[in-house]
Amino acid sequence: MNNKEFAFNGTTLNGFLMLFVNLFLTFGSFAGIVYGAILENVLGGVLIGVSIVVLIATFFMWAGFIMLEPGEARVMVFFGKYCGTFANTGYFWVNPFVTAKKISLRARNLDVEPIKVNDKTGNPIMIGSMLVWKLKDTYKAMFEIDSQTIAQSGVAKAGEVAVGTSVASVMSAFEHFVKIQSDAALRQVAGQYAYDDTDSSKEEITLRGGGSEINELLERTLDERLAMAGIEIVEARINYLAYAPEIAAVMLRRQQASAIITAREKIVEGAVSMVKMALDKLSSDGVVELDDDKKAAMVSNLLVVLCSDDTAQPVVNTGTLNH
Repeated sequence: MNNKEFAFNGTTLNGFLMLFVNLFLTFGSFAGIVYGAILENVLGGVLIGVSIVVLIATFFMWAGFIMLEPGEARVMVFFGKYCGTFANTGYFWVNPFVTAKKISLRARNLDVEPIKVNDKTGNPIMIGSMLVWKLKDTYKAMFEIDSQTIAQSGVAKAGEVAVGTSVASVMSAFEHFVKIQSDAALRQVAGQYAYDDTDSSKEEITLRGGGSEINELLERTLDERLAMAGIEIVEARINYLAYAPEIAAVMLRRQQASAIITAREKIVEGAVSMVKMALDKLSSDGVVELDDDKKAAMVSNLLVVLCSDDTAQPVVNTGTLNH
C-alpha cells in the first residue's frame, strides 16, 4: 500500500507574531469605528466600513492559531482535501479555513483481557496479551478506517456518551480498533500451537514454552492486521495463559502425573547408577566376593531402599550370609 502521508507545506507563520498582529488589527478596528463616528462625513463612513471589514477578518484569523506539544500532530484538511500532516512543535498560525484534526503520536498500552480459544489440539484455553502501540501513518489512521465516525457515535468505549471528534475520542476509537484486531490475532496464533507438550510432539513449539517465538509471531500478526490503519506495534507479548476452567482440573492431574513419571525416571536412573557403583566398588576393592544370587539380592534391596517413597526399615541379619 502506497504511503499517502506527507508533510504540510501550506502557509505557516509564527503564532506569537500573528497574535500581536491580530490584536493590533482588532483594537485598530474598534478605534477606526469610533474615530469614523466622530468625523461624521464621507471619510468617516469609509473608515467605519473598512474597520468593520477588518474586524470581521480578525474573527476568522483567530481560528488559525494552533499549538502542538512533542508527540502530537495535526492532520490538515482544506474543505475535504487532505493537505498534509503538521508535526512541528510550538505555537503557529495557519490558514483559518484549513481544519486541523489533532491526534497523538505517543505510545499507548493496551491490556487485552483473557479470551477463551482452542489451541492446536482442540483444548479450550484462556489467553491474554499486553500491547504497546502508537500511530505511524496519520493519513491511514484518519482516512483508511472510520475512526471519526466511531468517535462521534461513542462506541469507542462501551457505555460512553458521544463526545465528538476530540483527540481523546478519536484515540479511543483507535484503541477500540486495536483491541478487536488483537483478539483476532490471539485466536489466530493460539490455534497454531498446542498449550503444552504432548507425548508425540515434545520437540514442537508450544504456547507455554514458546516464549519469544510466540511473542514475535503475535507481534508480526498484529503488524499485518494494523498496517491498514497506520498503527505500529512496539511490543506484544502474552501475559496470561491457562486452561479453561472446565478442563483445568483434569489437565492439572495430567501435569501432576507427568511430573511424577519424570521424577520416578530420574530416581530409578540414579538408583541404578548407585547400585552399579556399589557393586563395582566392592568387587574392585576385594571387600567381599558375591555370587550372582547374592548380587541379585543386593541389587533388589538397594533398589527398594533408594526408590521407596517411605523410609526403609532395615532387617538386621545376625546369622551368616547364607541365612
